[in-house]
Amino acid sequence: MKSIKISNLLSNIIMYLACSIVLLIISIPIYMSVMGGFKSLGQLRASPMNLPDPFMLNQYLDILSGVKGAFWPQLVNSLIVGFGTVAVMLIIGVFAGFALARINFKFNTLIYRYFQLGLLFPLTVAILPLYLQLRMFGLLNTYPGVILPQAAFQLSMMILLLRGFIMTIPFELEEAAAMDGCGKFTFLFRIIIPLSTPILITVGILTFVTSWNNFFTPLLVFNSQNLFTLPMGVMNFMGEHAADWNMILAFLTLAMIPAIILYIVGQKYIVSGLTSGAIKG
Repeated sequence: MKSIKISNLLSNIIMYLACSIVLLIISIPIYMSVMGGFKSLGQLRASPMNLPDPFMLNQYLDILSGVKGAFWPQLVNSLIVGFGTVAVMLIIGVFAGFALARINFKFNTLIYRYFQLGLLFPLTVAILPLYLQLRMFGLLNTYPGVILPQAAFQLSMMILLLRGFIMTIPFELEEAAAMDGCGKFTFLFRIIIPLSTPILITVGILTFVTSWNNFFTPLLVFNSQNLFTLPMGVMNFMGEHAADWNMILAFLTLAMIPAIILYIVGQKYIVSGLTSGAIKG
């Protein structure tokens, strides 16, 4: 019994030590970004890891006031693209996941495996055909030109989680609902979707954060600076031969705040959604 307690104690110590190391690794770039925004360019180059001496608010104030960059318009563009991506992905994903979980047809399993392959297919591989398709449909330099590809590449995760969860719902529940006159769509909207709320919120938050940090797709689609998102706003502080790194770090710090807040608010849903969807699936 004593040896078991010692073993459990050692395992807990190792676990907390590993978590502390991971937390430290994650915290260092965040610390450098936040503190770097309070430094002058000379201070940043001389002592990138030290605390600012003195603290300088000029960088943050210039960004928030619009003196440098276009933070607020780019914030609005990022919100439009992020929530648009989430809306499209959830609408399509709910119907696709329900169909693959509850409707038996000839190529059901084959289509599901096809969606699973989407998890292994990075956006960069399809960048040339994607650009040609967007140009053919006139979607370049438009919000849908970014929203639709982002939703498409997030759809596999949505279907994987949702189908796995729906498969765990007893078929007897659907049969009882059918006896009460509940059709497929009524069963979906009144029973499946309310039960799947943790998974929907989980995928929605992860999709939004991915869209928020995405630089490559908006760079490919947007030509007008009026449509630039926050990740693209960094380019405003980069010149041909030099870059205002203190401004860049301040800009990145401000850009992280909405995504971090959303992630913290939805953290409990993310944990419950992943456990109920991925493990049961």
